[in-house]
Amino acid sequence: MKQESSLMNQDKKVSWFKQNYVALTTIWIKECTRFLRIWVQTLVPPAITMSLYFVIFGNLIGNRIGEMGGFTYMEFIVPGLIMMSVITNSYANVSSSFFSAKFQRNIEELLVSPVPTSVIILGYVGGGVARAILIGIIVTLVSLFFVDVQIHHLGIIALTLVLTATLFATAGLINAVFAKTFDDISVVPTFVLTPLTYLGGVFYSLTLLPEFWQWVSKANPVVYMVNGFRYGFLGVSDVPVTFSLSLLVIFNVVLFGIAYYLLKTGKGIRS
Repeated sequence: MKQESSLMNQDKKVSWFKQNYVALTTIWIKECTRFLRIWVQTLVPPAITMSLYFVIFGNLIGNRIGEMGGFTYMEFIVPGLIMMSVITNSYANVSSSFFSAKFQRNIEELLVSPVPTSVIILGYVGGGVARAILIGIIVTLVSLFFVDVQIHHLGIIALTLVLTATLFATAGLINAVFAKTFDDISVVPTFVLTPLTYLGGVFYSLTLLPEFWQWVSKANPVVYMVNGFRYGFLGVSDVPVTFSLSLLVIFNVVLFGIAYYLLKTGKGIRS
């Protein structure tokens, strides 16, 4: 009897895992299909925008600036530009997708289903991460036309990329939960993400700033993402890499907890 009961419990666990796996992959595939179907709007614009950055800031201005941190200016800004595209696209993908589902009342079908809240979050965030990684690859390939990309530590590059994409995809989901109209989706990218990325050390080293402004800049979380990513390419960073990765893990845990609480309680969704 005990053996039969144990086997039944084991079968239930396997069945539960399979059901949740199917739910997770279904949401993830749906999210990936969504941005791949409109690839002209989701994948092409970042490539064009980054090409303009490479031409203007890299070739035209970079030749006048010279070296930055022992590297050519073009080599120095490439990791930051890739990270900038990863941040904006991971955030935009989830915020627009989740708000659309919320606006059309599709999300309610998921919330009343037996699918765990964590699976719903991971499915949407996974779609944002997939788009961010694809955009990161495209921008990296574009950069090869302008500079020889170096790779110092591939593991740091991959880890920073995934953690950053996950962080901003989760933040995009939280923004979508609180958003009341489509205009609310653009508020955070315009007034928060854009200033943080431009002041996050993408185009300059913190060592060029006076000591006071170096400390002020270190309050910007994007600084740690950009520098961690840059270390993976060039082997140089203005901040400790281990601290950057630890900070990313902490931020991810905190934001996931917030997103879980919001969906579990239905705040911003149930009226």
